[in-house]
Amino acid sequence: MASAGLQFFAFILALLGVFGAITATLLPNWKVNADVGSNIITAITQMQGLWMDCTWYSTGMFSCTLKYSVLSLPVYIQAARTTMVLSCILSAFGICISTVGMKCTKLGGDRDTKSYTSFAGGVCFILAGIFELIPTSWYTREIISNFLDPTVPESSKNEPGGAVYIGFISAGLLFIAGVIFCTSCFKKQQGAWIYPTKQQQFPATQQENNVGYNLKDYV
Repeated sequence: MASAGLQFFAFILALLGVFGAITATLLPNWKVNADVGSNIITAITQMQGLWMDCTWYSTGMFSCTLKYSVLSLPVYIQAARTTMVLSCILSAFGICISTVGMKCTKLGGDRDTKSYTSFAGGVCFILAGIFELIPTSWYTREIISNFLDPTVPESSKNEPGGAVYIGFISAGLLFIAGVIFCTSCFKKQQGAWIYPTKQQQFPATQQENNVGYNLKDYV
């Protein structure tokens, strides 16, 4: 029962991680303009995302421009697009697979099959967390290196936006959920290996008793 409750807790974490991954992928505030220097600009906030660039003006207007050309984008943005989409797909698959493998559901067949299914769902969550952690780390590194570069003008420097922090948090949630799902199905199998059943412990004794009974029948 404790293992079923732990799996349910991991499932909730995985759901939060999936929503966080989808939200981070779609949000346009991966990169926000830094308020440094003495330059006066008309826009309050300039944001750059994986799919669009948005600007919030002091008049209250909000405008966005989609990034149609893929080849003109930097390499880290192209990689972030690919890995974030893969993370969303893997986490969605993990939700479907783990639903079948959870002990509190009636899907998935017998206990061994549900254990293997739960382990497969945990692997999907771990891979999704890794695929989400790679672009967020790479994107943050590019922002920090650009900010610390003295040759870059102050008006062109940026800071990590909210989407980056959401990506880090959701990646951690997915990774924790995957580890819980993988370890919860190994505990019982390990106990079965350490403490074998009585038939496995004394097979020779039972055979000798059966032979003895057969000899008595002939006497």
